[in-house]
Amino acid sequence: MPGSLYVDAGQDLGAISPLVYGSNFGPRFGVIPLSVKPQAITAKLTYLRYPDGNWGDQNDLDEYQIDQFIKMCREMSIQPAISVRLRGGTVQSAAALVRYANVSKGYQVQWWSIGNEPSLYSDFDTVRYNQEWRQYAGAMRAIDPTIKLIGPDIHQFTANASANPKDKAGRDWMEEFLKANGDLVDVVSIHRYAFPRSQTSGPPTIEDLRANSQEWDAIIPTLRAVVRQYAGRDLPVAVTEVNSSWAANTGGDATLDSFYNAIWWGDSLGRMIRQGVSIVAQFELISEWGLMNTFEVRPIYYVYRMYQNFGSQLVYASSDEPDVTVFAAKRPDGTLTVMLVNLGPDSLVKSLKLAGHNPSGPAQVWRLDATHNAEQLADETLGEKIALPGQSMTLLVIP
Repeated sequence: MPGSLYVDAGQDLGAISPLVYGSNFGPRFGVIPLSVKPQAITAKLTYLRYPDGNWGDQNDLDEYQIDQFIKMCREMSIQPAISVRLRGGTVQSAAALVRYANVSKGYQVQWWSIGNEPSLYSDFDTVRYNQEWRQYAGAMRAIDPTIKLIGPDIHQFTANASANPKDKAGRDWMEEFLKANGDLVDVVSIHRYAFPRSQTSGPPTIEDLRANSQEWDAIIPTLRAVVRQYAGRDLPVAVTEVNSSWAANTGGDATLDSFYNAIWWGDSLGRMIRQGVSIVAQFELISEWGLMNTFEVRPIYYVYRMYQNFGSQLVYASSDEPDVTVFAAKRPDGTLTVMLVNLGPDSLVKSLKLAGHNPSGPAQVWRLDATHNAEQLADETLGEKIALPGQSMTLLVIP
């Protein structure tokens, strides 16, 4: 049926990783400002990478910063992830951080990474990086054999192999890492910022973002194939830094602080969930790229409020409408949740077919659009058609 939306609740596609609702945070803020701390808590993030960005390869973490970070994560019920300094750091200092956090203090930090975006280091090539990464990994594991290592956190990855980061000798950063360290790494990680496309181009447009989110349906399968080929085994994959733009930009129709950036992220995150990504950490909690600044939340924050009501067991969903994406999941009690993202500018009325689920009553309706910030609307008895405002996210919670 042209333009139809379809959900088969009987077609189970597996558990959704709880760590896809993550972000990044850094010591430059110390702690979350009191003005936005309640909102940070109610975002119900599940994973927080620390320190954010290149701060960790320009500075040494100290014990006080670790203590403050763990305290914050415990207050927010978030799993902490720590990145040790590689460029300018030492194997001994990395091992000492693991010893302090997990032996001396008993913080039981499970997730660790080594360096940030080595593919941008001017004084490293893949050979040096892979040798040093392995030395760090061995020393850190010697302190706590239970830690999980994430890497290589390269600065970009796409489905186009020729466009992916290469060192000065033309060696592919991801491929070489997997060949050298695919036996040690637990989760294979990338970063992705699609815009600006060059150092001189401006921020994306709405049209750019509308066409972009579908790239995840190619990026993640490509990454899995590369992992299988060069590591010789399947491994979980992670996107540990991601946003629409690597350059700070505000005030536009599709800039980091825009409403449309939120709609783009709602669709992108849903596609990564559908592709079975294990960890997704948006960049970042507080900053120009953030879910919030130091005074107020941004529209992208409400994407997490929408997904709080999403189920935990993915089921099959599809759409024949180019501008509408459908994601569906069940809750443990059998409730069906259906997320519908309309990337287009126009309101649409579409047929919605449910298989494998008989509603026992009206559906809850949650909406993120230009006039609703992840708000619950009146319950709706589902018929053959569903109305979707332009540039919106709609969540149906169907008993």
